[in-house]
Amino acid sequence: MRAYLMAALVALFALLTACGGGAGSESGAGTDDGGSKTSNREWQAYEREAEYPNTASRSAQVITMDDGVRLSAAVMLPADEAGNEVSGSFPTIVTITGYNSGAGAIGGLNAHFVQRGYVHVSVDVRGTGGSEGTWMAFDEREKADYPLILDWVAEQDFCNGCDIGTWGPSFMGITQMFLGAQQHPNHKAMFPIVPMGDAYRDIVFAGGSVNTAFIPLWMGIVTGLGLPQTGAFDNPEMSLSAFLSTLLGVTQFQLPVILDAVIGAEDVAYDGDFWRTRSTIYTADQIRIPVFVVGGLQDIFQRGEPLLYEVLKQNTEAKLLIGPWAHIGGSTGAGLPADGVPSLNNIALQWFDQHLKGMDNGASAQPDVTQYVYGLERYKTEADWPNPDAAAERWYLRGNGELTEASPESGEASQPPYIQQPVNGICSGSTSQWLLGVLEGTPCQTDNRLTEITEITYTSAPFAEDYYINGPIQADIWLTTPQQDANVVVRVTSVSPDGASFELTDGIMAVRHRAVDESRSRYLDGQMIQPYHPFTKEAEQLLSPLAMEPTEVAVEIFPTSAVIPAGHSLRISVGPSDFPHAAAPVNQQLEQLLAPVTILSSAEYPSSVVVPVVPLSE
Repeated sequence: MRAYLMAALVALFALLTACGGGAGSESGAGTDDGGSKTSNREWQAYEREAEYPNTASRSAQVITMDDGVRLSAAVMLPADEAGNEVSGSFPTIVTITGYNSGAGAIGGLNAHFVQRGYVHVSVDVRGTGGSEGTWMAFDEREKADYPLILDWVAEQDFCNGCDIGTWGPSFMGITQMFLGAQQHPNHKAMFPIVPMGDAYRDIVFAGGSVNTAFIPLWMGIVTGLGLPQTGAFDNPEMSLSAFLSTLLGVTQFQLPVILDAVIGAEDVAYDGDFWRTRSTIYTADQIRIPVFVVGGLQDIFQRGEPLLYEVLKQNTEAKLLIGPWAHIGGSTGAGLPADGVPSLNNIALQWFDQHLKGMDNGASAQPDVTQYVYGLERYKTEADWPNPDAAAERWYLRGNGELTEASPESGEASQPPYIQQPVNGICSGSTSQWLLGVLEGTPCQTDNRLTEITEITYTSAPFAEDYYINGPIQADIWLTTPQQDANVVVRVTSVSPDGASFELTDGIMAVRHRAVDESRSRYLDGQMIQPYHPFTKEAEQLLSPLAMEPTEVAVEIFPTSAVIPAGHSLRISVGPSDFPHAAAPVNQQLEQLLAPVTILSSAEYPSSVVVPVVPLSE
């Protein structure tokens, strides 16, 4: 209960600061990366004047599902100067949300689209906002509602069988991915912003540790936004029913899931049907309509966004834009337009104008992949993702604290161990990322030196020329510990001449989950660069207590796009935890707490990292 109350308090803060604006698998499995695309495109500006001076709203619309549950919807339509609805049929944009369509606080109705000839419909999923039912976070019953929502939209007077697009960030991006896989005949285009791919690996149990920052916060936001019933005066009976359903969902789903995760209950602590049902990556290969994916280098779904693009591009037209964003900034495309990249609203408008209105406006000719590049501090277009020009380079963690391309010597000594404890990383780039970006611009987000005091660091010599990293990174860590388990957090930073250590990306791994499925891992130049861990009970491997046997752990470090400028250094730091991002479940803490962990650095046990490096000519 204490975790839930904390979540509610932080959720209130988030509300005051945030604003809206088959049998698939993760691509690249078991293969060397390569690309068929060889040239980059440049962005072309796109703007279109408003066609209608105003908008009009229909609130508290009711959509009845096949089991009798009533969902709440809000509708925004083009209007004349007097604010009266303009009659006629319009292509319609649908947003399926858990954040209360009537309140419009996060990812609400978008007048930018409506004034340019669209209708926008926002619908609360069951058990959220003004809708009845019990919220179970993307379970099969909820997903079965999505095409029924589109059936209702297609029958309305403003649509009459119109073409439908879907739009929205975060929750609303995830629902689009699940809906698109169901191939509704009216669904013609998608614009998911900061969507999730793999629920277990992207966010909830990254590396086998429970997400203690975002998950309670997220569930608190869904509940907090569902309690104020904005449609109470229009339909008091339904509003009361929705209010009671929201409260019931807290006890039936949210609190039990949080508690099970914290204590390490098997049904949620391991990957399986519960998380696969809620992971869009496993059905993304069934999508056949154009999709524009927006992500962020510091987004909570940083791992999954490029992986979704990689799956989508095999079967449909797909685009990928990665900005310098945490989750809140990515939801709105903060800072755009910049470097020729239009505002997010105008990119989406161009996308829908082509795919819903049939306008020949060049949307398909815009760059396939655009990424912000740390170090260059600007956007750069790429031919594809993964970058077809990347090559694998291995760096070794040396016992003297250096990071070198030369392998270590036989018997080379290691640095002193770190001590296993759960609250390391409290002031780091990761802290800002997993609190949705609320610490952006503070020293905790821009300089990791405070965190590195309790970590082991390995630093390269300053580079003589720029060094461009683009893609996922793998750390192969050899270690010893007297305990049954340990956590390994690996951070990648760029160190400036004045010593500031800016975190580019990181990864976390519980030693007990170190088993690797080589057939589903990614390789580059014959070297594994993105390990795939099963995270199942059957694959779990505890260490022998007190044996101190050297053990290798492959740590997946989430993808990034960064230039380490000439004069700067590459640093790898290794530590015990990444608070508040993640912590081992309580039942595993006792198998780790206060144990020394020694990172080995010898020819026999050469700890190293493999990075994807793009030539300077790019």
